[in-house]
Amino acid sequence: MSCINVTHVQILDNPAPFFDPLKFEISFECLTELKEDLEWKVIYVGSAEDEKHDQTLDSIYLGPVKPGVNKFVYEVDPPDHTKISNTDLLGVTVILITCLYKTREFLRIGYYVNNEYSEEFPELRETPPEKPDLSKIIRNILAEKPRLTLFPIPWDQEEKMPTYEENANIVAEEGGIA
Repeated sequence: MSCINVTHVQILDNPAPFFDPLKFEISFECLTELKEDLEWKVIYVGSAEDEKHDQTLDSIYLGPVKPGVNKFVYEVDPPDHTKISNTDLLGVTVILITCLYKTREFLRIGYYVNNEYSEEFPELRETPPEKPDLSKIIRNILAEKPRLTLFPIPWDQEEKMPTYEENANIVAEEGGIA
């Protein structure tokens, strides 16, 4: 059983220009007092073909977490476009919000993201240039359809459970969002 249940994630300022920060208002319920902090991460998938292009946009520790309802706004910088190939800057990708306890991932929320030229530039939508003009690209996180993955962890017990890397390998082998 999980000690943390995410009850709501609201994506703020969406859609937004590509270079704007990403903002998430996260509400969660803590069912028991935790001995250590929670680690939250936001990961931008830079390419579906190769995870070396994935970028951890931010990682924060939140705690101490007491039983009850908690809420915070998590604002992160946009991805570094120089680490994404020109062919992957436009189109659909994924943003992941993960939460770890004692270095073990127990929660992953995935959102599809569509990067496209603003409607103000129909000529660019129809015939995009070889090198994208990022100042005219809008990022739209598809908030209505998150993909939630939960992983069992030992919380404050001492039993052996999969590490973050082991969980990532399990999800990748099963064809889920990694």
